[in-house]
Amino acid sequence: MKDILEKAAQIKLVVFDVDGVLTDGSLFIGDDGQEYKAFHSRDGLGMKMLHRSGVEIGIITARSSEVVRHRMESLNIQHVYQGQQEKLPAFEDLVGKLGLSYEQTAYVGDDVVDLPVMRRAGLAIAVADAHPLARQHAHWQTPHGGGRGAARDVCELIMEAQQTLAAQLESFLT
Repeated sequence: MKDILEKAAQIKLVVFDVDGVLTDGSLFIGDDGQEYKAFHSRDGLGMKMLHRSGVEIGIITARSSEVVRHRMESLNIQHVYQGQQEKLPAFEDLVGKLGLSYEQTAYVGDDVVDLPVMRRAGLAIAVADAHPLARQHAHWQTPHGGGRGAARDVCELIMEAQQTLAAQLESFLT
């Protein structure tokens, strides 16, 4: 765990997949084609706290949906890449725009399509219920599954490693 905390202490950007990471992977599509997704509220608060602590947050997802746009807008997440069948080019673009090294990045995924980015990121994270190959290539696995608090696990790990978690939590006690 010490090496994971050392990697987490260097992180300046965390990139999350959506389906299977910020959601449980279920896709609800109505007769009219409207897509619905369920997000965990604690994940959203964790992402807000992480951003307030100085870490950039990005989203790279293969699917495109208005619900993701709305959710990321409500969380004030600026770096959103939707419709990315190949996620690595979007990841490289974002890292370049922010002027970061790969060692300063973390990526959270759940399936084999996430492997190219997981293998490039300084800290590769798989959610607890990820595909076995994604778990195999992860530096760390979350205690919770996708859409069930996994993103909060990631945010708190990084804030703990960077010694910002206590201050973020303290703000709710005053």
